[in-house]
Amino acid sequence: MEQYLRTALVAILLLLLQTTFIPYVSIWGYLPDIFIPWLIYVALRRGQINATVSGFAVGLLQDLVTTKFLGLAALSKTVSCFIAGYFFNENQIEQTLGSYRYVLIVMLCSFIHNVVYFTIFFQGVEGSVLFSMFQASVATTLYTGVISVLPMFGFSQRYHTSWAQ
Repeated sequence: MEQYLRTALVAILLLLLQTTFIPYVSIWGYLPDIFIPWLIYVALRRGQINATVSGFAVGLLQDLVTTKFLGLAALSKTVSCFIAGYFFNENQIEQTLGSYRYVLIVMLCSFIHNVVYFTIFFQGVEGSVLFSMFQASVATTLYTGVISVLPMFGFSQRYHTSWAQ
C-alpha cells in the first residue's frame, strides 16, 4: 500500500512540475516530458504490468489537467510503458538504471510516446502532418533524453555503478 501511495505522490509532484515549471524551460516551443523518465524507472523497477497501469493512470491524470484530447496522453503513455516493460530484468535493475542504457530506453519509449501522441494530435492540420509529427517527436524525444541524464547520474551514484557500462 505504501508503494502505491508513494507512486501517487510522485505523480502529483511531477504533474505540478510539468504544468508550472517546465513551460519556462521551453526550447523553440518544445517541452520535455518529465513523466517519461519516471515511468521508465517504474517499468525497469517493477515490471511491465505495473508500468502499463502507471502509464495509463499518469496519462489520464495529465489529460484531466492539461489537454483538450481526453485519453490521448493516457493512450500514448500506456503504449510507451508497455514497450518499456520489455526491458525489465530483475537481475539487472541497478545496472540498467545507472548506465547509458536507461537514457536509451527513455529515448526509445519517449519517441514511441511522441509518435503515437503527435500522430493523433496533428490530425486535421493543414500541411505536412508527417513532417510536423516527426519534427515534434524528435525534438521532444531529444529534450526528454537530455533531461533523463540527470536521474541516470543519480542512480549511478546511488547504486555505485559506472555510467559507461
